[in-house]
Amino acid sequence: MDEKERHAAGMAVRRRVLGEDHVDRSIAKANDLTREFQDLITRYAWGEIWTRPGLDIRTRRVLVIGTLVALARWDEFRLHARAALAEGGMTADDVKEIVLQQAIYCGVPAANTAFYILDEVVKEIG
Repeated sequence: MDEKERHAAGMAVRRRVLGEDHVDRSIAKANDLTREFQDLITRYAWGEIWTRPGLDIRTRRVLVIGTLVALARWDEFRLHARAALAEGGMTADDVKEIVLQQAIYCGVPAANTAFYILDEVVKEIG
């Protein structure tokens, strides 16, 4: 696969996972400073990793959400929790189970923050 094909495949899965609106906003906000980074993550994270056949998208979502709790990357957690609920066919109970699992391995403070954010996201989505 060449870089253009990788970018196209990455963009397709990125849109599937995060939703058209989010990706469109990210692309529209890109500027001279961030445009190359957007291209990099589209080709590498989305086009190289998320398109691999070894794991399905649901499993990758679970791993990403759990990792974001572990690393306390709350903006990204919010983004992926929202995408999982709105675009990914996951329920609030599915994400709750991920956070409960992470509470044991990442700590109660991380889970506490994750539940606070998850509750906000669930209320925003409706």
